[in-house]
Amino acid sequence: MKGFGVHTSMWTMAWDRAGAERAVTACKALGFDFIEIALLSPDKVDTAHSRRLLEREGMPAVCSLGLPEGKRASTDPEAAIAFLTHALDQCAAIGAQALTGVTYGGIGERTGFPPTQVERDNVARVLSAAATHARKLGIAFGIEPVNRYENHIINTGWQAVEMIEKVGADNIFIHLDTYHMNIEERGMALGILDAGPHLRYIHLSESDRGTPGEGNVRWDEVFGALQAVGFTGGMAMESFIDMPPEMSFGLSVWRPVAESRDVVLERGLPFLRNKARQYRLWS
Repeated sequence: MKGFGVHTSMWTMAWDRAGAERAVTACKALGFDFIEIALLSPDKVDTAHSRRLLEREGMPAVCSLGLPEGKRASTDPEAAIAFLTHALDQCAAIGAQALTGVTYGGIGERTGFPPTQVERDNVARVLSAAATHARKLGIAFGIEPVNRYENHIINTGWQAVEMIEKVGADNIFIHLDTYHMNIEERGMALGILDAGPHLRYIHLSESDRGTPGEGNVRWDEVFGALQAVGFTGGMAMESFIDMPPEMSFGLSVWRPVAESRDVVLERGLPFLRNKARQYRLWS
């Protein structure tokens, strides 16, 4: 996970043959260093096709997901372990370098109360099992803190560090997201500093999930903090243009966040690349 990548939501949320061809071809043409695949339905992926496609284009891949209903780590750890084990196997079959995202829970999972000790213990158990399996496969395994409206378990960088220390696995990394940080962290730089040496991946997403550089995210603070901690991981541009209904519900995206995909790519992509170059994080 190095350099500058992009989330496949820019082109598709369904990783079928057509969506994969469209996303990988576009990603290659735009000069990205890697692609982040939304692996929402691991059992429906044609892994042989994906692997051939990625190898043909010379495109490294990272996969991300959230745990589906009925397979949440906090309430059904055995089902969550089975789901993540299968997802990791699919990642290995594709040739992906990592599996990350809301690997500890569901997108839209909230009980209306702070996480209980039982929930935290269940999550730690699931993450431990997943990290062990990921190590066997040679795949990196990440956790992404998300905002309080999308999940009640892990919302900040320091909470992610606490969970990693609770699990005790040294192959779990933190995956931050500027959209969520803008809501949850006391300062954008503080979230990055709190994540410290565990930070290996970051989503570059605007405050409204639209075009980077046209919202409220303090980008100089973000890139300055990344430079300060010696960040050398993956930076993935993320913007949600056209969400399927099931994702819109979990993410609470009810309106267009940008005029079009072209606007995001033509204005937001150069903005982020220039910032990354300015702070010597990408060349």
